[in-house]
Amino acid sequence: MISRIIEWCAHNRFLVFTGVLLLTLAGIWSMGHVPLDALPDISDVQVIIHTNWEGEPPSIIEDQVTYPIVTALLAAPKVKAVRAQTMFNDSYVFVVFEDGTDIYWARSRVVEYLQTIAGRLPANVHPAIGPDATGAGWVYEYVLVDHSHKQSLADLRSIQDWHLRYQLATVPGVAEVASIGGFVRQYQVNVDPNRLLAYGIPLSTVIDRVKSSTNEVGGRVLELSGTRYMIRGLGYLKSLDDLANVPVMAKNGTPVLIKDLGTVSFGPDMREGVAEWNGEGETVGGIVVMRYGLNALNVIDGVKKKLAEIKGSLPPGVEIVSGYDRGGLISESINTLKHSLIEEAIIVSLVIIVFLFHFRSALIPILTLPIALAISFIPMYYLNVSSNIMSLGGLALAIGVLVDAAIVMVENGYRHLSERPASGGEPVGEVNSSNGPALYKETDESAVKSAKKAVERERVRILIDSAKQVGPALFFSLLIIVVSFLPVFLLEAQEGRMFRPLAWTKTLAVGFSSLLAITLVPILMVIFIRGKLRPESENPISRVTQALYLPVLRLCLKYRKTTLLLNLAFLVVTFPLMFKIGSQFMPPLYEGSTLYMPTALPGISITQAAQLLQEQDRILRSFQKLRPSLVQWDGPTVPPTTLRSICMTRP
Repeated sequence: MISRIIEWCAHNRFLVFTGVLLLTLAGIWSMGHVPLDALPDISDVQVIIHTNWEGEPPSIIEDQVTYPIVTALLAAPKVKAVRAQTMFNDSYVFVVFEDGTDIYWARSRVVEYLQTIAGRLPANVHPAIGPDATGAGWVYEYVLVDHSHKQSLADLRSIQDWHLRYQLATVPGVAEVASIGGFVRQYQVNVDPNRLLAYGIPLSTVIDRVKSSTNEVGGRVLELSGTRYMIRGLGYLKSLDDLANVPVMAKNGTPVLIKDLGTVSFGPDMREGVAEWNGEGETVGGIVVMRYGLNALNVIDGVKKKLAEIKGSLPPGVEIVSGYDRGGLISESINTLKHSLIEEAIIVSLVIIVFLFHFRSALIPILTLPIALAISFIPMYYLNVSSNIMSLGGLALAIGVLVDAAIVMVENGYRHLSERPASGGEPVGEVNSSNGPALYKETDESAVKSAKKAVERERVRILIDSAKQVGPALFFSLLIIVVSFLPVFLLEAQEGRMFRPLAWTKTLAVGFSSLLAITLVPILMVIFIRGKLRPESENPISRVTQALYLPVLRLCLKYRKTTLLLNLAFLVVTFPLMFKIGSQFMPPLYEGSTLYMPTALPGISITQAAQLLQEQDRILRSFQKLRPSLVQWDGPTVPPTTLRSICMTRP
């Protein structure tokens, strides 16, 4: 079958060239649209459910919120595990699905099950699912720095919450923009208990009046002078005075207002986190989370462009500064691997030219190498395999194998063509004055042309027969290499998600190179293997290698038992070394950033945490190799004694 494919391709050059050209163009297009990242996303398929219940202790939230949600979702299809964490005011439920589950299908199932238990939850509790992202979606972080010192932390937080956050949410691929630091501004009513007691008004009545005071209601329509007017009751609060003048009840015909019971002012909400910048004090920032499965580099570039557009609308003296940017890591990782691939391809090409010692013949494996690499990106795009250090590393591992079949096939055709004698006793090359005598010496021009055609047909036949001779063995030998990577596809969980991209890219590249070896290479052999062909015995490189190799081969064949024993001894010696090498889950990445996470005493207050953050950042700033760093304390959302510093090194 392989021989028939080689024969058919040799006689249908146009179709083969057209197909290869179209596949190459599709591969180049796919190469530019494959998602880019530094590492594969090894996160589980997970849906996070957050429920907020203000003022309730963890024990109550656990019994009335967390437990009903967890028990309901245990029965959901394809759920592998359900974990939960309950804390003051908040409940978090983490639903982990089986590998391969579509994340949007999983989110739909979670929403369905939440609807079924809505009646079992407290009336004022409304669970919500988190963004469609994973732990690897944290791609960018920024801070607002006020150089004029005219903006308070509340003002900066308002800019972040009501301006920046909504603008950045419009960037394609952004799942969420989380705010950190600062103060959330509130209307606060500070009630005097003595006044409540004097008026005989319970606190619940004040709360109900405040809740119902800011509202709008709609009436019907009123027709006057042939015109219809829509009736509305406008009751939204627009200032502190509006809230202060809200009536609570009447005493002896006199309304008792909110301002009669206490004071009304702006104030901060209770904080559960702090952000500090470069040891200069507290600041406000944002965390950009990327949507699942998208191109991280494109999302980061989009965020940077949007921030550049927003820059002009910020108050004077306020600047947006990058605190963490994964784009540098991605670009450096991909560029390093690209340079390695190019260098490896150049070295392989030079070795081919040196050892074949015929430039035209060497062009055949050199041309098939980039074609196989480009075509392998087509299934990568449709399989959603991102370009990262693992997938591109698979291509780097496969480069040496990609040209093996082409080199063997070209060398076999070259040898047959250069060593097979023609009717005149010389090798069959081209009919010209420098290579091969004319088969017929008649002066008739038609006879010379027919002789040339006969020699050309003989040359093509020799090349095709030589390709058919080694083609099946080469094709199946490459398939064996493909099959050898099948165990990698059987890996599960984090191991499978980490190493499966490497297996995919190497398998695809080797598979396409094996197809090119039996389709494109025979045609290129017919086109390029021509001219003056020297036998292998006249190749100086071959002479040197044979002079070194043949004596060793004869010696090994003469002392067979000794050779086998020596190899067995080397194998036995390697076993103890194998257990001392050590291992690690993933290759080390020198990102140029350090995540420093010290711990403090349990129960630390937010004021004390802010002081520790600032002092810690001042110490970090004393190191000259570190750029300005962002320090965070996330309160109860992580272990409350943990501080987090992102330290970026200078280039």
